Amino acid sequence: MLFRPKIINDPVYGFITIKDQKIIEIINHPYFQRLRRIKQLGLTNLVYPGALHTRFHHAIGAMHLMQQAIHILRSKKIDISEEEEESALIAILLHDIGHSPFSHALENTIVQGVSHEYLSSILMRELNRQFSNELKLAIDIFEDKYERKFFHQLVSSQLDTDRLDYLLRDSFFTGVSEGIIGTDRIIKMITIVKDKLVVEQKGIYSIEKFLIARRLMYWQVYLHKTVLAAENMLVNILKRAKELERKYHYNLFATPALKFFLTNNFTKDAFHNSDDVLENFVFLDDNDMIASIKVWTKCEDFVLSTLCQKFINRQLFRNILQNTIIPQQQVKSIQSKVLKKYPQIKKNELHYFIINDSVNNYAYVKSKFKIEIYNGKNLIDIANASDNFNIQSLSKKVTKYFLCYDKSIEE
Repeated sequence: MLFRPKIINDPVYGFITIKDQKIIEIINHPYFQRLRRIKQLGLTNLVYPGALHTRFHHAIGAMHLMQQAIHILRSKKIDISEEEEESALIAILLHDIGHSPFSHALENTIVQGVSHEYLSSILMRELNRQFSNELKLAIDIFEDKYERKFFHQLVSSQLDTDRLDYLLRDSFFTGVSEGIIGTDRIIKMITIVKDKLVVEQKGIYSIEKFLIARRLMYWQVYLHKTVLAAENMLVNILKRAKELERKYHYNLFATPALKFFLTNNFTKDAFHNSDDVLENFVFLDDNDMIASIKVWTKCEDFVLSTLCQKFINRQLFRNILQNTIIPQQQVKSIQSKVLKKYPQIKKNELHYFIINDSVNNYAYVKSKFKIEIYNGKNLIDIANASDNFNIQSLSKKVTKYFLCYDKSIEE
C-alpha cells in the first residue's frame, strides 16, 4: 500500500506535515485518540470559554516544535540520526498520554499517588510491546536513560518543546495575550554544548520573555482563583462518590470505566499486576466524569447531589486567594455559616464545602536542567546572565493561600 504523508491543519502553527508512517500509526492508535477526549486545561473553560482544546492538540503541536528544533540543530552541525529523530518525536508525542480526565485537575485523585508521567511510561511500554519493541529508544529518551541527554531536555526540562507549545497554545485558546512567546525565535537560538541544550547569547531576551510569560500564565490562567475553585469542587465530588461506594455501600450510577476506579483502591503496582487496571484507565476520559456527575445531581446523598448540581450549573465556590495564611477565625466563621445554611450535613462533612489550602508557583527552578546561556566561551545560568532583576526573582517559590467555600451562605 502506497504511504502518504499526513497533513494536519493546526490553528496555532498552520499546516503540520507528518512523513513518518510509524508516527501516523501511533497517532491513529486508540491510546492516543483518547487524548481528543481530555481537555488540555481541565476546567479552565469555566473562566475562559475558548479553552476547549485538548491534549491531542497539544501533543501534535509539541511534536511539530520538536521537528523544528531537530532541523535547527542539524543546521548547526549537530549529528542527529534518523532513528534519534523519530524516537524524539515519538517521546514528545506520547509525553502526556497518561493524563487522567480533565488533565491535572484529577491527577492523584483517580488513583492516589500516581502521576501522569508514571502512567505515560506504562502506556509507552505497552505500545512498545504492540509495536514489536520499536519504541525502546523513545522510552529511553522520555525516561532520561539515553546517553545523549539533550534529547530528554527537548522533551522535559525548563525549556522544552512541551512548555513552548502549551504556553503559546493556551494563550491562543484562552485569549490571554500575556502568554504569547517567540517560539520560532527561541528554537532558532538553541544549540548543544557539552551534550546540554543551551541558548545562544543573542536569544537571552526571548528567554526572559518566556519566563515572565510563564509566570503570568500561571497566576492568570492555570492557578486562576475560579479555576482552583472548580477543580477542588470536582476533586471533592470524586472523593465523595468514592466514599459513598466504599464506606456506605452505595451503588452509584457510573460509566463502567469510572465505576471500576470508584469501587477499587489501586496503587502504582496495580498497573503492572493487572491488565484490567490499564484497560479501564485508557477507557476513562472527560465524558465519563460529566455523564456520571449529571446523574449524581439526583443522588439521594445531599453532599454529592449538592456539589454536582452546583458544578454542572457553574455555581462555583467563592475563592479567597491571598499571599498570607487564611486566619483560623475566618475559617471557623465560614464553617458556622455552612452548618447553618445546610443542617443536613455533619461536621465531618464540612471539608466538602470548605477547602483551605495553598498553591505554589515556580516560574524558574535552578535544577538539573537549568536554562543556560552560551556566550561563545562559557555557560551561564539565565538568572545570572540576565540583567533583568525580575528573572532572578522568578527563581523563588511563590506561595499563595486560598479558602474556597459555598458562596450561597452569604446570600
